[in-house]
Amino acid sequence: MTTDWMTQLKSITLHVDGELPRMWPDDASENYRDARLALLDAEVALRDQIEAVAAQRRALPPGPAMPDYELSEGPIDLTTDAPSTTVGLADLFGDHDELIVYHLMFHPDDDAACPMCSMWVDGLHGVSHHIARRAGLAIIAKAPIHKLRAWGRHRGWHGLRLVSAYGTSFTTDLGTEGSRGGQSPAVSVFARHQEQVRHVYTQHADFPDGRGRGIDLLSPVWHLWDLLPSGRGDWYPDNAYPGARRGEAAPGNGRGSG
Repeated sequence: MTTDWMTQLKSITLHVDGELPRMWPDDASENYRDARLALLDAEVALRDQIEAVAAQRRALPPGPAMPDYELSEGPIDLTTDAPSTTVGLADLFGDHDELIVYHLMFHPDDDAACPMCSMWVDGLHGVSHHIARRAGLAIIAKAPIHKLRAWGRHRGWHGLRLVSAYGTSFTTDLGTEGSRGGQSPAVSVFARHQEQVRHVYTQHADFPDGRGRGIDLLSPVWHLWDLLPSGRGDWYPDNAYPGARRGEAAPGNGRGSG
């Protein structure tokens, strides 16, 4: 595929065929170069495995038809909460036939969403205008719509579709709510065929083996930590460190987990 900018930007038009970018400074040791090339082989194999898994995911058979839940949504403008309207799952697709849903950990009794989930949604918010070219995107939580919107204002999630599943079975149906009401982070994909919405895929933040990294590919933060010599370590995001709060004062002191 060729687009106009590929033939206009000097960053591209001045490329020399066959000239490969270097991966180290000129004075890198031979030991470093050998180790880096071995790492490159592993990185290429990982890329190929990711592509193979994506193809296997796309080849899943059609999932079950979904109910048209009575979900709650406010105006796309977060500066006001009225009017609140009832929307169905089919309404969240917009002009597309595919829908991405992030399941935000936000219990109805809490005043703040999970810090980990909030970081993930921060990232989705940053690329939401790109996602909108291909698919619908909605952030759905069990918390009532007024709490969800207050948290959205606090995080600066302007333009995102924030949808409450309060009072519905959506979270239990999708497996993101436990038997005692605990909430789980996950991503789901749905497809619309005419008037019917079908489930395509759900992946939780934890794999069944409990070792996590189930949706790490959706956030650049972990991969940047993995580039560091110190690695990702035991770092976790928090709702309170500098820069994490980008809007008005936090709506409460409640904390999620995840």
